[in-house]
Amino acid sequence: MTITVKFFASLREQVGKSEVQIESSDSLTVEQVWTKVCDNAPLPVHILMAVNKEYSKPDVLVQAGDEVAFFPPVTGG
Repeated sequence: MTITVKFFASLREQVGKSEVQIESSDSLTVEQVWTKVCDNAPLPVHILMAVNKEYSKPDVLVQAGDEVAFFPPVTGG
């Protein structure tokens, strides 16, 4: 299955990529997607994530064709 992974804002610079596609024959959680794309680095606790443009939790299973996005916390005033 193919999964599109996107990184936004400061994460784009930290990870060194804005978008990547990964292939997996196994089902993956959002956290496992992060680990696979980020060279086995653990998912930081403050990172926000979304699957198909809806906020998600780390344990959500990703399906073929899904888009997973990671971004830093957002603040405003």
